[in-house]
Amino acid sequence: MSQEAVADKSNSSTKSDVNTHSPAPDSARLRDVDYFPPLRKAIPLGIQHVLAMFVSNAAVPLIIAGAAGLSGSDTVFLVQMAMFVAGIATLVQTLGIGPLGARLPIVMGTSFGFVPVMIPIAASQGLPAVFGGALIGGLAMAVVGLFYKRLSVFFPPVVSGTFVLLIGILLLPVGFAYVGGGVGAADFGAPHHLLLAALVFVVTVAFHQFCRGFLSEAAVLIGILVGCVAAAPFGLLDFSKVGEASWFQLPLPLQMGLSFDPAAILAIALMAVVTCAESIGDISGTAIGGAEREATKRELSGGVMADGLSSSFAALFGAFPQISFSQNVGLVALTGVASRFVVAIGGGFLVLAGLIPKLGAVVSAIPAAVLGGAVIIMFGMIASAGVKMLSHAAFNKRNMLIVGVSLAVAIGLPAQNGLYAGAPGQIGVLLESGLIPGALVSIVLNLILPREAAEAAAD
Repeated sequence: MSQEAVADKSNSSTKSDVNTHSPAPDSARLRDVDYFPPLRKAIPLGIQHVLAMFVSNAAVPLIIAGAAGLSGSDTVFLVQMAMFVAGIATLVQTLGIGPLGARLPIVMGTSFGFVPVMIPIAASQGLPAVFGGALIGGLAMAVVGLFYKRLSVFFPPVVSGTFVLLIGILLLPVGFAYVGGGVGAADFGAPHHLLLAALVFVVTVAFHQFCRGFLSEAAVLIGILVGCVAAAPFGLLDFSKVGEASWFQLPLPLQMGLSFDPAAILAIALMAVVTCAESIGDISGTAIGGAEREATKRELSGGVMADGLSSSFAALFGAFPQISFSQNVGLVALTGVASRFVVAIGGGFLVLAGLIPKLGAVVSAIPAAVLGGAVIIMFGMIASAGVKMLSHAAFNKRNMLIVGVSLAVAIGLPAQNGLYAGAPGQIGVLLESGLIPGALVSIVLNLILPREAAEAAAD
């Protein structure tokens, strides 16, 4: 071993000692969450985080807008607000406000987890009911963050893993609807839609698997750009809304309305509580993968509270619930850059993007099939992340029953809506999502089924 390697090893073993005789190497300092790199490094690293999540963050408002049948201008507004709120939430999470914020390099964005629940609510009761439910749901999430240690018994790996797996599975039909050209498209399933989606799919997979570094992390963005270039000669890109959109606009609260429907509140609040398990996992993953240590109790509590209150803030401004973005957790681990100030710079860029309606109009012009080729990969990766989470649970007969029954209820009920056709409208909305009954079944079974002695001792 070289003298430099021996020195590095010695320094790493005593990095908590304040009486070091020489400054830590730059690579070690970058793993310090409180280190502020020079701007020439911090700015491009922060922009890289934005590029890694930009398309995913815009996908949710585009999907919900399509389900709700919104006009082009309203869709542009939803995309704009998604960027603005994600930036504000990222700044709160990284820099902190009092007890809020993990003060870790966590990028916030619009959660895919709520999509299966929000689509039926948006289609039947409108977006104001979605935002009213999200406002209350965010407060419920903040309460879980405040008392997360006492409530962690509800979210062991078998429950949180099942929940994430269900999200991915239930989102896949939405993704394939986009592959065909979008719900309600007059030429749904036309060859040009399928070819565009296939092109984006192949390019995204190729860059993700055969490239390294930034090209791999930006695979989705590259795939969509290639798809848009291919769609342009066929007149499938409509930039008319870009010319109509203004260059700068301050966001105003309650532009999309707000209403409080009991069924919507219950559905979204339940989702918010269950989603806390995903948030805790991302915060822990960021601390371990970036700073090479376990997350502290304060970081976990502050992080989940920030998720919740950011989601309530989002509802007021026409954006959807917020959560930490898992792909950026992976980017922190990949690059070894754990500086929260780097990610805060990325949050600042997201805020600026949210103040420019023309940018939202450009994103809204992405053809549905192009978006479909990318989101089926995203949704599939969500499902595989659930499988990875389940790998931390013992696959005994108890846990296999929890997973199996939850899958049966979540997938089977929405496929046979005649089974609950006579149920009150509010109950029907809950059952139609599939995700809510599936998540509830996993939580209840986990609480009532006896655990094996070794599993109980481990807890």
